[in-house]
Amino acid sequence: MAIRIKSRSGESAEGMLRRFKKLCEKEGLTKDIKRKEYYEKPSERARREARKSVARRMRELFGPPPDKRKGKGERDERGGRGGDRGERNQSYASM
Repeated sequence: MAIRIKSRSGESAEGMLRRFKKLCEKEGLTKDIKRKEYYEKPSERARREARKSVARRMRELFGPPPDKRKGKGERDERGGRGGDRGERNQSYASM
């Protein structure tokens, strides 16, 4: 099925292009093009689909994985923003 876009009154070319891209994304066209960009062996396709299936089942059983990244302004238990830079700097200072 071809995606068609009619220009609206007073709509710029950039606006039409933006609507076209959104429709392509919604139809899954961009995903399909990226997937078919290179040849994928049938065994690789089966392996990829099996990994997706396992991940989907894990999400169903245990829920989504926890987000490991700290949000803006969140601090760890020592009051820092993560990492052990302070400890490394002290060891270089003693040299």
